[in-house]
Amino acid sequence: MELKGKKVLLVGLAKTGISTIKCLAKYGADITVNDIKTEDKLEEIISEIKDIDGIKYILGHHPEDISDIDMVVVSPGVPLDLPFIKKIINNNKELIGEVELAYRLSKKPYFVGITGTNGKTTTTSLTGEIFKKANKETYIVGNIGNPVIDAVQCANEKACFITELSSFQLESIVDFKPNVSAVLNITEDHMNRHHTMENYIDAKSRVFMNQDKTDFCVLNYDDEITRNLAEKCNANVVFFSRKEMLKKGVYLEEGNIIINIDKKINLMKVEELSLPGGHNLENCMAAIAMSYVSGIDISVIKEVLKTFKAVEHRLEFVKEINGIKYVNDSKGTNPDSTIKAVQAYENPIILIAGGYDKGSDYNELLEIAKKNVKTIVLMGETSDKIEKTAKNHGILDIHKVENMKEAVLTCSKLAKEGDVVLLSPACASWGMYNNFEERGKDFKDNVNNL
Repeated sequence: MELKGKKVLLVGLAKTGISTIKCLAKYGADITVNDIKTEDKLEEIISEIKDIDGIKYILGHHPEDISDIDMVVVSPGVPLDLPFIKKIINNNKELIGEVELAYRLSKKPYFVGITGTNGKTTTTSLTGEIFKKANKETYIVGNIGNPVIDAVQCANEKACFITELSSFQLESIVDFKPNVSAVLNITEDHMNRHHTMENYIDAKSRVFMNQDKTDFCVLNYDDEITRNLAEKCNANVVFFSRKEMLKKGVYLEEGNIIINIDKKINLMKVEELSLPGGHNLENCMAAIAMSYVSGIDISVIKEVLKTFKAVEHRLEFVKEINGIKYVNDSKGTNPDSTIKAVQAYENPIILIAGGYDKGSDYNELLEIAKKNVKTIVLMGETSDKIEKTAKNHGILDIHKVENMKEAVLTCSKLAKEGDVVLLSPACASWGMYNNFEERGKDFKDNVNNL
């Protein structure tokens, strides 16, 4: 891909934006940066690229004239239905995202692309650890927090990219073609961005849109939406299921995990897995399928599955105080993710929830939660919405707080020995925090200060 002298407009100056700018500068592109935030709000970010000469900035508004632009690279956080973005597309300007740019600049290493509403980070981390254990040159990248563009510049054609992909990132791919793709599950999320479930499903499906019969696509058989995606997938589909015994795929038989793709292999007992919960069993099955079709030895797969530790901010045990367990599930940014977190425990739960409103419906979560969630502590803009829904489902012990410190202190006063204090907000962190990691750290800091 030739970038020298090419006039590139970068829209959205965030973490991936900084990495993209550094890469574009390295390849000699003529860079213009656009962000609707003003310069004073971007001062810290801009300082990270102050040593790069020749960057032009259009801040606080979108540019009126785009006639002189050759290509646009859009950050994941920028909706593609903005009038400004539609104008770019209508003017036949090439528009791609950071993942697509990285793919084009890469030496075409082995790509594994993982998407789904929930479980992406755990599955990506687990799969990456399996590849590392198999002595592969492995990069765990994407939505997990490590821009793909940073890794492709130092990786060779034998490297393996285990890539977590959000629907936002997938919207802006064009040629990206993973050797192995996976769609773990699809439940309602990001309706404020995608507007309809059909749009959301279409965005997720883009992970396999360029694949062919030389590639593999791993799908969750137990999720009706992902199961039906097989009909429009051109890759070799491998299903996984924890509920059905499949003719072919990864499934359970009498408490054992079975791989039956080219031959039947009894891999291990479910109880040997290091990660607890039914949702993590699904994550493990997806990782098994992706690793197996990639040629990883089953002894390596088995060893990692027995020892892998939960990722930070996903059902992360923080501390036990006076017989009360504190668990950080800040990665629970939608109702379905919080359902899985709640179902992972039999003990009484005090749930800390609330945050940015993505237009989610909380009825299913709170109907399931009433089984063992005895108290809900709410914060953020969704507090009233969740409170009203919770009361409709018979959960009446509800406390509203202003911040995480107050939330943790309230929980510590209400909790009894044997309880679990669970931060699983079912909402995004925006408005109160920059990201879910910052929110999780705030929770852990406050718990450790009790």
